[in-house]
Amino acid sequence: MSIEFEVSAVIPGSPEKLYHAWLDSEQHSNMTGSPAVVSDAVGGTFEAWDGYIQGTNLELDHPNRIIQSWRTSEFEQTDKDSRLEVLFEPDGANTRITIHHSELPAHGMQYQQGWIEAYFVPMKAYFGN
Repeated sequence: MSIEFEVSAVIPGSPEKLYHAWLDSEQHSNMTGSPAVVSDAVGGTFEAWDGYIQGTNLELDHPNRIIQSWRTSEFEQTDKDSRLEVLFEPDGANTRITIHHSELPAHGMQYQQGWIEAYFVPMKAYFGN
């Protein structure tokens, strides 16, 4: 049985700026505080958090939505990739980022807090400066 969840936060900056940062290796690394190598092309791959996270860009709707296949080194070989949808919606001068994470293996609820701690908290600090 797969599981899914949704988390959301308001981050300083425009959807354009945050969308671009998500898909740029240097900015992704800077906004999370951990090395990342990412692609801004459909079919391009990405790796974040020193290889802990890996996946492929499935759909890119600039600057509104990113859909990726996604897995971590904690996935079993037999686990299929999960599906990550990242939405960027204007919220005044800021952006509401909503992450819908689905098709996760049974142990996947841990990633709900991970998105908050490893992405939203450092992004608020980075883009708030």
